[in-house]
Formats: sequence, C-alpha cells, structure tokens
Amino acid sequence: MPMVKMKCDELIPERYKHIYYTEKERSVIPACNIATIPGDMTERGCAFAGARGVIGGPIADVIAMVHAPVGCAWYTWGTRRHLSDLYTWATPTRLTNVAFNRRYCLCTDMQEKDVVFGGIKKLEQSCLEAIRLFPEAKGLIIFTTCTTGLIGDDVQAVARSVEKKTGRLVFTAESPGCSGVSQSKGHHDFNIQFYRQVRSLKERRPELKMPETEKTPYDICLIGDYNMDWDLKAVRPLFEKMGLRIVAVFSGNERIENLVKMPDVKLNVVHCQRSAEYIAQMEKDGYNIPFIRVSLYGIEQTCKALRETAAFFGLEERAEAVIAEEMARVEKSLAFYREKLRGKRVAIYVGGPRVWHWIKLMEELSMQVVAVACTFAHEDDYEKINARAPEGMLVVDAPNEFEIEEMLTSTKPDLFLTGLKEKYLGRKMGIPTVNSHSYEKGPYEGFAGMVNFARDIYQGIYAPVWKFQWGLDSTPGMKERDGLCS
Repeated sequence: MPMVKMKCDELIPERYKHIYYTEKERSVIPACNIATIPGDMTERGCAFAGARGVIGGPIADVIAMVHAPVGCAWYTWGTRRHLSDLYTWATPTRLTNVAFNRRYCLCTDMQEKDVVFGGIKKLEQSCLEAIRLFPEAKGLIIFTTCTTGLIGDDVQAVARSVEKKTGRLVFTAESPGCSGVSQSKGHHDFNIQFYRQVRSLKERRPELKMPETEKTPYDICLIGDYNMDWDLKAVRPLFEKMGLRIVAVFSGNERIENLVKMPDVKLNVVHCQRSAEYIAQMEKDGYNIPFIRVSLYGIEQTCKALRETAAFFGLEERAEAVIAEEMARVEKSLAFYREKLRGKRVAIYVGGPRVWHWIKLMEELSMQVVAVACTFAHEDDYEKINARAPEGMLVVDAPNEFEIEEMLTSTKPDLFLTGLKEKYLGRKMGIPTVNSHSYEKGPYEGFAGMVNFARDIYQGIYAPVWKFQWGLDSTPGMKERDGLCS
C-alpha cells in the first residue's frame, strides 16, 4: 500500500489513512472530507468561514452582518484579499468612505442574555442600524455562526422584516461553524441557500430579471472567482476580447443586482470547482443553463479555458487571436523565469483545487512538485491530483502542523507554496515561501498573472536573505545557485 505512516502520528494512527504517495498505475483516494480526529490540531477553517470568508464576503455592495459573539467576526476582509473597486475614499469634502464591506466588520455582538432569551430583536435592530449607517449598501446578508445556529434564531423572519422595512435585498446564509467538517461545508451551504433565495426573489420581484432587450447571445457568468489581488483585472478582458459579456461573477467584486441576473446567461464558466460548482449544477437543473469547468491558472490551462468557452459560442478564431496576442506579451518573461526555476522542487499546501490547478503551472515553469497537502479536498479533487501528479509525490489530507513540518523535512523542497499562517513554519525551517492563499503581489490568473506568479516564486527562492541560512552557494535541496535577485 502507498499509505504513509509519519513519525509524528504514532499517537494518532487514524491519520495514516490520510497520507499517501502517488502511483501512476492506480489512483489512491485517502480518507478525506471527514471530521477531524479529536486531539488532532487541525489547520482547517469552519463552515461559517467558508460561507462568510470565501463566498459571501467578496460581494461588493452588500453589508455582511455576522449574527454572533464578536469573536466570530474575526473572519473579515483582513484574512483574505478579495478586492473590490467599490471604494470612494475620503476626500477633503467627504470625511467618510463607503467601503463598508472592506473597511468595517458588522456583528450583532451576542451576549449571554441574548443566548438565553434569543437574539432576534438584537439582530433586526443591528440590521436596521447598519443600513442607516451605510445607505449606499444595496443589500444585506445575515450570517449565522455556532452560537446563533444552536439557539435557533429565526433569521429568515428577520430578513423578511428588514427587507419589508427598508426595501433592500436581504439574504441569509445559515452555516454555523459546527455544521460541517471544514469550510467546504460553508461553500456548499452558501451556494444552495443563495440559489434558492434568488429564485424566490425573482418570482416575487420579476422587475429584477434581466429584460429581454438587454440580453445578448454571448452572456456568460464566471463562477468561483473571488478577485484575489485583482485576478479579475487579468482574466475579464480575455473573455471580453473574444466578444463575450460577463453578466456576473460569483462572487468576486460583484454587485448584488448582477448576481440576481445569473439565471439569465447562456453559459456558466466554473473556475473553482470545489467552492462554487454547486450553484452551476443547480442552475443547470433549474434553468437549463449549461456549464463548463475551466482553470484560469497558467498558460496552458488558460488557453484551454478560452478555447472551450469560445467553442460553445462559435468564436474559435477570436480565441486564437486573443491567445496569440497574450502569448507574444508574456513568452519572453516566462522564458527567463523558466530557466531560473528549472529543476527546483516545490511543496504545495492550499485548501483544495489549487493543488491540481497548480501542478500544471509548476510543470510549465520546469519545476518538480514533490509534496502537496489539502485542507478540505474531496474525493474528486484527489482523483484530479492523482491524474496530474508525478510518481512518488507525497500527498497529505487535512494536515496538522507536525505533519507539515515532517513533510517539509522529508521531501526537502526549494519552495513552499502555502497560506498566511503556515508560511512562518516554512521560513523558520529555512525554506522560501510564497503566499498561495491570497498571493504576494498578484494577480496570478491568466497570462499576465502567470508572469506575476513566476516572478514571486523567483524572488522567493533567490531572495538574498537565504544566504544567511544556507550560504551563498546553496539552498535546501539545491547545491548550486544561479545567482541572487537584487
């Protein structure tokens, strides 16, 4: 069996079934998407974090009301750089700004007496106060957490009341942190509940539908893109140059009125297939809207995404023209980085799909992936990882910190692509890191994004600071260096 028994797991043998080496001849699926073993210090986020931090938070013009004790409100824009252009900064004539979904965190601050007697009145009062404070907001989403989910506050009744009193669009996202094994449950919850509420909204307020006169034969929706560090600035023009119109993005930098029009498009283009394919599946069943799965990371995968999208509309020639133009822009830069990064070893630790998205990118940069770890991947994610992985690559499902440390020690990567908190572990071990959660200096999607990604990897590996750790002529796992960036 290719399963791995890590030394750090001697006291929790249940972890053995989560770790394996890839084999070319068979696809090994580890235990995954199951509850964390008690005593195992998981790196996972909760279901609420998935709903609030990943899916609902990036919507640009709505208030995110967290119905919870104030501690749960920590998951705000500061933990994930899903940027928005809906900002009017303070000016000499304007003392405040309207970046309410980025500059502020709104919470009902539940206290013990609210838990005992119920928090309905406090929630409604908080929603009305928030809309009064931020009149620019087009709507409001109420998020529940463990506390308010357990006491059973009827947040849907509050939503209906607030919508009736203010005329704003009010949605609910009931995904208490304790309701699932990881943040992946929150992704699923938000998709299902938002779809059902939009469907209901369109029935009772048909004026929100896209008028027939505004529809075009080339309307699409980009699903599962959260505008990390301006990713949409890199990929939206690619589709528009082909003659397509992106009616809505679910949910990066998007306006709520556009999201209500999602059922009016001709095709859904799904990028993150773990956090958002659920809503594409429901729109296919409910509105007969087809969808295609794409990756917008890397040159090869972006080209494939554009070609497959264009083929649906018969725009193949335009796609080839866009690809040729973009390749001419980036090829020289990529050739430089490819030469500098050739043969370097990489370990990747992300939530789920980016592992299999990024194995291809590393190959394009002539790098070797030696280890990967996923926080909330499902069986189909591991099938895709296995299909793309080299023989003998170490794979860890839902790792704890000790397993990450042992993974890095045993595989000796030259670079660790990791998140906000685990990067310090890598750096203390003398291993360069790049923030693969919300990027170093993005965007990373599309053609120009690939150059940014390669640049950040290059600067991470060749940063002069490592000479103090490994000497001028060596880094971990690499005896010779090509030079130092200035």
